[in-house]
Amino acid sequence: MIVYAESSAVLSWLLGVASGEEVKQVLAGAEFIVTSDLTLVECDRALHRARALGELSAERFAALHAELDSVSAGWTRLRLSDEVVQRARGAFPEEPIRSLDALHLASAVISGELLPGLVLLSLDERLRQSGRALGLSLRPSSP
Repeated sequence: MIVYAESSAVLSWLLGVASGEEVKQVLAGAEFIVTSDLTLVECDRALHRARALGELSAERFAALHAELDSVSAGWTRLRLSDEVVQRARGAFPEEPIRSLDALHLASAVISGELLPGLVLLSLDERLRQSGRALGLSLRPSSP
């Protein structure tokens, strides 16, 4: 399976919350994982925010950050290219779509054109609805 890993799914796995175990299994079983630089930025920002709010200890923050770096080192990362930005600026089937979600959808659509059979791994329902309308397969099967 070829997977586009979106931030909501990666964070659920990393933080061990809603559907995190299923996300972990999808990631572990994937033959190829692609993500956007945006995913890593969003995940790191969520960790920094949790640390600043006292929701994560310094030790837990360091461990989660190191785990994300280690696991994502084997993923193919997409840059926010002109092509991605132009696609994100356009309309999507299930509007309204937030700006960062539009960048994820654009990245997944463009990746799917190059990697037939790509699966969108996301827990964000709006993103999943647009992804489905764009013809992307979704994981987990239900968030």
